[in-house]
Amino acid sequence: MLVGYARVSSSGQSLDIQNDALAEVGCEKVFSEKMSGTSAKDRIELASAIDFVRDGDTLVVTRLDRLARSVSDLHQIIEKLADKNVGFRCLNQSGVDTDTSTGKLMLSILGAVAVFENDIRRERQLEGIRKAKAEGRYKGRPATINPDQVKALKESGLGASQIARELKIGRASVYRALAA
Repeated sequence: MLVGYARVSSSGQSLDIQNDALAEVGCEKVFSEKMSGTSAKDRIELASAIDFVRDGDTLVVTRLDRLARSVSDLHQIIEKLADKNVGFRCLNQSGVDTDTSTGKLMLSILGAVAVFENDIRRERQLEGIRKAKAEGRYKGRPATINPDQVKALKESGLGASQIARELKIGRASVYRALAA
């Protein structure tokens, strides 16, 4: 049985293209979720898909980065599938499967390249932020907490937890505002 897994990172993105592609190749069951791919541990639908597949099934994704963003997560997922005698196939990156030695090699190489691309993107983003800060164009997120209000509540006798509840902020934010 072919079992599909589709994922997008945010609620504003659509799963339609992935779901259609998985249905087109014959996936009888598709698990979909809108969740960051940074870590596999909190992805409920991925866990459900891995739990659902049985001996002889194949888990199918459209692209490798839909399954995992880190080589360690990728290998852990593939290992779980292998322990259940479940194959793996990636539609848009031909040759990425667990049925052949070459497919397993390609899986490892593409996983490493995906991590490399992510690191390069993050470095470029940080360079851009540093440059914008140096030019005075990057101010960060506007302040949402009024330190004077926090201090006034503290002076009225409220503790940090009570202030946090009152202002609907975290206790750490209360302490930062008091220290400022």
